[in-house]
Amino acid sequence: MTTQGEHTPTPGEGREGQAGQHVGGGVDAAEGTDRRRGRRLTARRAAGWIVVVGVVAAGGWIITRPMPGDYIPGLGPSSKDATATPRVVGAPPPRTDPEALNVDILFPAQRPVEVGAFKARRNGVRQGENCVEVLQERIQDPLKDTGCQSYLTVSFTGQDHPVLSSVTLLRFPDQPSAARAADALRAKPGAVAFILADTSTAPAQQPGGARTGGEPRVEAVGHYVTVTSSRSGDGRPTGTTPSGQGTPTAPGQTATGTAPSTEQNLEEATRALSYAAGSPFAWM
Repeated sequence: MTTQGEHTPTPGEGREGQAGQHVGGGVDAAEGTDRRRGRRLTARRAAGWIVVVGVVAAGGWIITRPMPGDYIPGLGPSSKDATATPRVVGAPPPRTDPEALNVDILFPAQRPVEVGAFKARRNGVRQGENCVEVLQERIQDPLKDTGCQSYLTVSFTGQDHPVLSSVTLLRFPDQPSAARAADALRAKPGAVAFILADTSTAPAQQPGGARTGGEPRVEAVGHYVTVTSSRSGDGRPTGTTPSGQGTPTAPGQTATGTAPSTEQNLEEATRALSYAAGSPFAWM
């Protein structure tokens, strides 16, 4: 039953009418549209921020990624490491020379040399282009007319034994020049100076006197020559051992105890460092 003037609703008209009221309802419709548009903008903005944060994070990782020798990973070498950097005397080689004697590439300061069971730590460094500077005495120059182009001398300290070693690398224009220089240095043992940890030159060993080191090892490798020698860290003559670590041995006698003799330690250090110095140039 209806009252005059009233409209009888048909099935479903209530919902459509309500929807029509909301859709066509001016302010309500505008607010609904703004809310939906705001949601779309927020999603895009969030995606943009994710991309920006990702790029910044990646850049930060590249800049602060840990490097070998970092005291705190990612923050670079600490002041403690900086003060412990071995002393370097002389001008570094030019960066444009791929075969230059670069000590930081051949013997990094923060990485010990390891050959077999032998380990040594790098100390002072001397380098330059005037090869006469490596000689103990410059009056008679065995490197004269050999074409020596540059040198690098590095001091090492054995980590397990009190042994000091001095390694000198000489660069020549070609293999024949390096071979002639090696022969000249072998003919004059002790011609190349022995440098200590502070880059100072050790006194020459006098013939017939108490020796504190073995014979130098001279090797020609490619167009380079390596000269390696070692001395006892406490200055004891070769062939003696410290108290409590065995007994001194005569030639041909087997050492007693477990510790090797000083002479054996010196030979091991010289052999290991000579190999470490020459191996980078074996194929040059």
